[in-house]
Amino acid sequence: MLASLAVVCLHSASDRGTAAVFAGRLPRGFPVPQIPADNPISEEKVQLGRWLFYDTRLSGNQTYSCSSCHRQARAFTDGRAQALGSTGEAHQRSALSLTNVAYNASYGWADEQRRTLEAQMEVPMYNEHPIELGVKDRDAEIVSRFTSRSDDVERFRAAFPEEPPAVTMPHVVKAIASFERVLLSGNSPFDRYLYQDDRSGLSPQELRGSALFFSNRLRCSECHSSFNLSGPVRYEGAPMAPLVFHNNGLFSLDLGLFAQTRRKDDMGRFRAPTLRNIAVTAPYMHDGSVPTLRAAVEHYTRGGHAGPSRSDRIRGFQISEAEIDDLIAFLESLTDKDFLTNPALSDPHIK
Repeated sequence: MLASLAVVCLHSASDRGTAAVFAGRLPRGFPVPQIPADNPISEEKVQLGRWLFYDTRLSGNQTYSCSSCHRQARAFTDGRAQALGSTGEAHQRSALSLTNVAYNASYGWADEQRRTLEAQMEVPMYNEHPIELGVKDRDAEIVSRFTSRSDDVERFRAAFPEEPPAVTMPHVVKAIASFERVLLSGNSPFDRYLYQDDRSGLSPQELRGSALFFSNRLRCSECHSSFNLSGPVRYEGAPMAPLVFHNNGLFSLDLGLFAQTRRKDDMGRFRAPTLRNIAVTAPYMHDGSVPTLRAAVEHYTRGGHAGPSRSDRIRGFQISEAEIDDLIAFLESLTDKDFLTNPALSDPHIK
């Protein structure tokens, strides 16, 4: 009986902590993100995670941080067609935006297995082909960089007061994941119109573009749906959503999901990312091969490149030049300038 009461009390404390962290952060109309039971969120973890996210000591050669590939002004992307690792090695794919990453049902461009931010973080930290942060086989060395400074140790102790030793690589992962869960964007003109009852939020052109985006003719929202304008999402109280990946007709040598599953139908299939802040995350697609929003729209008007694995949803459509302008105006209305400049999400090492 006492054990069960203890569980209830801990669960309630966790709920209160989650509510406190998201109070003032959660955009209007947005659900509470799903928090893993083994990593309850706290303000101390968020602040430690922010410190670590921008800290180059987390890379093997101390030249790169998470923010090197995920820059706030670009909605936490890097503006490159292919990302570069800490050793200068070019990647096959572009860096995904971290906008509203807490709601993702899966992580990476084409990965069925990693379902949490904590699991995803193993890729940039320990991957060797290509190298990203270059942490593999250097855990003890990297931990020592933080145990040698008393201010760092105190940050870890505040975030993990009941889990000694405080400074560990698993705690690094949990803290950064906690920070990434508050990278919440929901104050774009589109949001002000839809969720804040601001009828002046969208211009007539942007409204026309919105109508096109959600129309049966273009069907953009079939792949970019829900409040996050993305593939499947997860949040507190939501049923487990099945994962969805698409072959959108790009001419690419990247095998996509097939490389993991070896299922023929998964050839060239990738996750549909969020379109929030899309205007600042060029170039586009998993390989960065599409330079502008107009080029992206034109790709879909053509239906991409035909092939046996191309998704059925990629069929092409008729659209005028004026309508393309309207659609691009709507996509640009998804830019949340507050998110891109919020000092609470910026580099705390810069004074």
